[in-house]
Amino acid sequence: MEYSTTTEISKEWNISSRRIGTLCTEGRIEGAIKKGKMWLIPSDAKKPEDGRLKKKSEK
Repeated sequence: MEYSTTTEISKEWNISSRRIGTLCTEGRIEGAIKKGKMWLIPSDAKKPEDGRLKKKSEK
């Protein structure tokens, strides 16, 4: 399995590497592991949904 760093994933997902670190700490990125001070994220990991945004319900 290939892993990417938070910096590499941040460019791919267009969010900050700090936010990705937070998502890893919260356990929202499946398969992420911490190696020393660095997070390693599977290259095929899916970007988690933003819980801060509300979805519009269908009427």
